[in-house]
Amino acid sequence: MIIRFGYVANALNLWDSTPSKTMTFKRWSELDKEKRMEKLQDTTRANLNNTIRAIYYNIAHEIHLYRMSSSIVPLATHKEVDWDYLNPFKDLYKEIGALVKKHKLRVSFHPNQFTLFTSDKPHVTENAVHDMEYHFCLLEAMGLDQQGHINIHVGGAYGDKDAATARFYENIKQLPSPVKRQMTLENDDKTYTTTETLAICENEDIPLMFDYHHYMANHDEEEDLDELLPRIFATWKRTGYPPKVHVSSPKSENAYRSHADYVDLEFLKPFLKKLKEMDAEIDVMIEAKQKDRALIQLVEDVSGIRGVKRVGGATIEW
Repeated sequence: MIIRFGYVANALNLWDSTPSKTMTFKRWSELDKEKRMEKLQDTTRANLNNTIRAIYYNIAHEIHLYRMSSSIVPLATHKEVDWDYLNPFKDLYKEIGALVKKHKLRVSFHPNQFTLFTSDKPHVTENAVHDMEYHFCLLEAMGLDQQGHINIHVGGAYGDKDAATARFYENIKQLPSPVKRQMTLENDDKTYTTTETLAICENEDIPLMFDYHHYMANHDEEEDLDELLPRIFATWKRTGYPPKVHVSSPKSENAYRSHADYVDLEFLKPFLKKLKEMDAEIDVMIEAKQKDRALIQLVEDVSGIRGVKRVGGATIEW
């Protein structure tokens, strides 16, 4: 079994390196036209440069898995802020794509929880399509639109999960097919279980981004990982990439759904053992609050298991 580990967006071991610097609509509204554009461009350029810094950091530490920030471009999807966030930064986008391809990194995006396709309100679906297209445009500008994935959750149940699921099937038709081809769906910690999400993925030919922490927080007694994992992994076959999963551990018993700063190896061990039984090659995205620091710690912890061999900065063989 080969496992490659990755982390989300901000390399905390780098100084002042957030790729998610923001600009609020209120602040934008207070500026004159020239200052608005200057501020938007300066912020976007800073975020792109910090993304490049993180990628170089990942290369140096042999971290092959990286989730880019969805907030690289401030106000990109705000209806009242229409600006060109692609052409002025062509060179930076191309640099990111070239680095990813040269060093065989695997990158992705994860839009926020409001990007969903189960609502009965047309404007919610319109916004979801717009947000997915924004992420896809970034991947296109980087030359990564055939390999980068955009991960979302199914959405809300609104008191009637069957009706909401039916709306998902109808609303997802509005998503352009090239964008849909790069999307993945993730099981929830409260609403859609792994089994429910998997059924949608199989029906729509969408890879399932399995989240182990969410599974532990929200699963039926009938849900058996021994049966589910082979089906989950099968949804990734058409992509040409190993299956990808999310891991984190509870902050506490009282805040079970919240992510802890680091990943508790004892919480994760049962899942790792199931992966070993499958002799899988798999990519694991760490969603702990301490990001790259949590990754480094978890790789060291996993490497301490008897029979596990560390074969790279963020890769183990078991």
